[in-house]
Amino acid sequence: MGHRTVESVMTRDVVRVAPETGFREIVALLAEFDITAVPVVDAEDRPVGIVSEADLLRTLAAQEDDPATSPTPDGAPHGGPNGGLNPGRAAVTAAELMTGSVLSTTPGASVVAAARLMTAHGVKRLPVVDTDGRLAGLVSRGDLLRVFLREDRLIHREIVEEVLGKVDGVSPALVGVEVVQGRVVLSGTIETLGLAPHVVRLCRSVDGVVSVTDRTTTGAGTGPGPVHAYAAGHAY
Repeated sequence: MGHRTVESVMTRDVVRVAPETGFREIVALLAEFDITAVPVVDAEDRPVGIVSEADLLRTLAAQEDDPATSPTPDGAPHGGPNGGLNPGRAAVTAAELMTGSVLSTTPGASVVAAARLMTAHGVKRLPVVDTDGRLAGLVSRGDLLRVFLREDRLIHREIVEEVLGKVDGVSPALVGVEVVQGRVVLSGTIETLGLAPHVVRLCRSVDGVVSVTDRTTTGAGTGPGPVHAYAAGHAY
């Protein structure tokens, strides 16, 4: 049992730009490919930064308004052929626009490790680099969330075969597993006292699991135990 890797969910054909690429060309690429950011790579295809829509908007917002397009006292803008951009302003390059100090991940990293890295640093995407540090792909929050689209039957099979079937002290024949929309409910009997929390933790680590509800009893002759529900990402 193991988590899916970044390689299995990443985008491989990545649109990238050079440090000297201009503002307008970057905007055109974002529009053409319906993306929200592009990695900036050096001559050896190693990531040196990322330019996002937010970076472009910050540059636009920092420009001075053309008096011809500034709001009038009643709030209505004057007309003008260039919108709010100052004509003749020097082109801004990717090197000037980009967010540097790029965080990256590798194709073999788990989706969990990538998610933790994104969360810890508040980023929406990570370049994926090979062993030489060259750009191999790009993984986004949306890519990582695709693991939750995994079919219930596959989750069920992995829990039965890879969790219940391989934990000493657990008999798969005595534990019921129900999976609906990624929500797992365990029932039946886990004979070994104190083993249920370990089983729940393992179930929660299965890709695609949203939550685990424990309705199992412990040992022969005991009454029903308390019901515990645990969402993905929360400690037991």
